[in-house]
Amino acid sequence: MARILIVDDSPSQLVSMKRIVEKLGHEAITAEDGASGVEVAKAQRPDLILMDVVMPNLNGFQATRAISKDPDTGHIPIILVTTKDQETDKVWGMRQGAKAYITKPFTDAQLTEAIQGALGG
Repeated sequence: MARILIVDDSPSQLVSMKRIVEKLGHEAITAEDGASGVEVAKAQRPDLILMDVVMPNLNGFQATRAISKDPDTGHIPIILVTTKDQETDKVWGMRQGAKAYITKPFTDAQLTEAIQGALGG
C-alpha cells in the first residue's frame, strides 16, 4: 500500500481522486493548494503526488518545482492532473519535475494506469 498525496483546490476533484486511490488499496492524504501541498509532502513523505495546476497561493507548476528540487522530497514522483491541455503546458510541467501529465476530465482507468505506472506496478 502506497501513501498518495492529492493536491487540488476543488473539493469534488479531491473526493473523486481519493475514491480511486483508496479503491486501488492505497492511503490518500490531501492538501487544498500548492503551498500546503509542499508542506504536506515535506512532513508526510508520500510515495506519489497527484498535483492540480490551477490553484491559489502556489500553482501546481511552482509546487512541483519546489518538491522536485528539494533533496528531501525530490525522489517523490508527481503526476500533474489538470485542465490545462496545451502541449506547452505539458512540456513545462515535465520540466518542473513531473513524471506524468493527465488532463481533466480523466477516466478512472487513466488515473489508475498513471498511478500504477508511477509506483512501478
